[in-house]
This record gives sequence, structure tokens and C-alpha cells, in this order.
Amino acid sequence: MIIVAIIALVIILIFILLYNQLIRERNQVNNAFSTVDVILKKRYDLIPNLVETVRGYGEHEKEVFEKVTSLRATAMNSKEKNEVVKLDNEISQGISKLLLLAERYPDLKASNNYLKLQESLEQIENELSAARRTYNAAVTEYNISIESFPTNIVSKIFGMKKNELFVIDDSIRKNLKVDL
Repeated sequence: MIIVAIIALVIILIFILLYNQLIRERNQVNNAFSTVDVILKKRYDLIPNLVETVRGYGEHEKEVFEKVTSLRATAMNSKEKNEVVKLDNEISQGISKLLLLAERYPDLKASNNYLKLQESLEQIENELSAARRTYNAAVTEYNISIESFPTNIVSKIFGMKKNELFVIDDSIRKNLKVDL
């Protein structure tokens, strides 16, 4: 009887330790995502200024402007981490196209407003890159725990799901070509 009680107590303690480990890792993922979210907000705030600055030079590129603006609005209203990750890839591609448009307009590239916006965007992109690395490390650790034995048993009991990593979409890896 005492042995059964001791075994039950040990199992309960192990269960509690594993649960606490998963909660700690999930909170690290949430914390890392919050950092990414703050930087994305800075980026979202910069996008309208960048679009307006470039729009004056390339009005016939209306589709690019509308797409980036629309993606920004959708991403800002999204509460789901995995959706933000996907939208971020599309926004990155749109921003790249905006910056490539500037290559076609020497006056725009020489504009102080544009240069300041480009510099701010570069700084934000560098911060975002570092924050994504931190987020991906936390997500990887959390996902490994969710899939590893015996924590996978605890994660299934509590319905814990894997998170998606920030990855570069294949379309972003290709060289963008802007035809004017």
C-alpha cells in the first residue's frame, strides 16, 4: 500500500514537473512573439509613409501599394501567431518590391524623406531579424518538448499545439524583378 502511494506520488510529481516545463517554454514563446509583435508594429507604422513617398514617383504601380497596405491592415488586426507569421512573409515581399521601385527613380533615391524611411526600415528589419531568431529558438525548444516523450503525453492531455517558425517563403528567396 505504501509502495503504491509512493509510486503514485512520484508519477504526480513527474507530471507536475513536465507540465511546468511546458508552461515555461510556452511562456518563452509568447514572450519572444511579443518582442516580434512590437517590432512588427514599428514596421507597420512605417509602411504608410514608405508607400506614400514611393507612390508619388510610381503611381502606375498601384497594385503593389494596395497589396502592401492591405496586408499591413490584415496583419495588424490578426491575433493568431501563425497567421502573423504567414502575413509577415508576404509583407516582406511587398516591401522588397517597394524598395526595388525606388531603384527605377533616381529622384526618389535622392529624396531625404525616402532615405530616412529606408534607413529606418533597415534598422527595423535588423531588429526584426534578431527577434525572429529568438522566437524561432523558443518555438523550436517548445515544439521539441511537445513531441518528445514523456512531455508529449502531458501536452496532449492539455491540448498544447506546435507553433510555426518564422521562415523565409520561397517566393522571397527569388530575386524580385519589377517591370515598369
